[in-house]
Amino acid sequence: MVLFKPDGTEITRLPGEADPEQMMAVLQLGMSGGRPVKAVLADARAGKPLSANDWRMLAFYSWDTDDQQLVARNDLPGLLLQLAMAAPATDPETSTRLWLKAIAASDFGMGVKPDAAMRERVARVLADPVQARAQMDVLTADAARIVRVLADGDAPEKSPLRPAYDAALQRLAQDPTLSRGDRLGATIARVDLARLGAPQGAVHVELPPPLLQDLRAQVARDDREITDGYERQAVITEAGYALGRAGLWAESDALLKANLSKSHSPYYLMSQLGGNARKLGHKDEALRWYAQAFQTSVGPATRLQWGAGYLQALLDLAPQDSARIEKTAAEIFAEAGKDGGAFDGRSIHVLQRVSNRLTGWNAGGKQTPVLKRLRAQLAGVCAKVDAADGQRAACQTLLKPATAG
Repeated sequence: MVLFKPDGTEITRLPGEADPEQMMAVLQLGMSGGRPVKAVLADARAGKPLSANDWRMLAFYSWDTDDQQLVARNDLPGLLLQLAMAAPATDPETSTRLWLKAIAASDFGMGVKPDAAMRERVARVLADPVQARAQMDVLTADAARIVRVLADGDAPEKSPLRPAYDAALQRLAQDPTLSRGDRLGATIARVDLARLGAPQGAVHVELPPPLLQDLRAQVARDDREITDGYERQAVITEAGYALGRAGLWAESDALLKANLSKSHSPYYLMSQLGGNARKLGHKDEALRWYAQAFQTSVGPATRLQWGAGYLQALLDLAPQDSARIEKTAAEIFAEAGKDGGAFDGRSIHVLQRVSNRLTGWNAGGKQTPVLKRLRAQLAGVCAKVDAADGQRAACQTLLKPATAG
């Protein structure tokens, strides 16, 4: 969530994964005269005194979606460490959040240099149900990173912090004050911790049977008890991911397929089924699901996005299928021609990715006839786009041949 002033100045970005009550409190700070976070950060870096509200704005800023507008990605670990060290101890929730964010961002040797005192500090948070609940979103989203950083080069799967972390996550997974999605997120974090000894991208893993039992029971309960369609959409897609992450691919597929008829947007589940099949090496099945997701998607921007996803899967899994690739690209450009906003905002970024993939596919010149036909189609689309707001110019940048140089 991004909060703007009436003149368009950005005040702050709030993380969607934060607890709603915490998020609303920080939102209220911004709406009642809060300074833009850019100015607050500048004062913090200069060592100027900040108010408690200023520190809270920094702690709850969505650093993960900063898009390098406040800080370069490589500088983020050092910045968060600087903020954590300067945060007032009189507000332990704020300072603890900054420390946890700094630790999580320090993966791969950047930022925090862990020591016994830091490990003990994190252990105290995990052992305290009130503190762990207050830091729920960071602890669940960054569980594996935090354990990996604090292991400091030792095998993270053998870290003495891991059992304590798992116990804290079990409490969060059973906490009735959290949404079903957040409780499931805690169980996914348990899966991530259990996978620490496995290769990062391993498709098949062996996890502790009690953990698998807990996961299956939680997913079955959510599937049985959820009555709201929007909650079902959010939680079932998360559950499908969780089962796959645990290596339970057949169960993930079965859950997603059973929910197709219950979903108001089944193309999300179809794309997920395509992703499952792709990870397992079932290329034809993956492409069938991606194609079905595109054909059933609804809404101009959504159709462009799902079409682009299908096209990228075709280029990855069946680059030799020129006819199907050309047909899909032509459908995408035809969809864009019907959408008055296709060459602006999110949609133009989607189309630029399509363009880049297609020109890359033709790197050796073998697909020049296909690209020539698509360029001709696109020229007709661009000619009908309004030139006044820059959309026609944006359209005309697509599918440009690579220039020698």
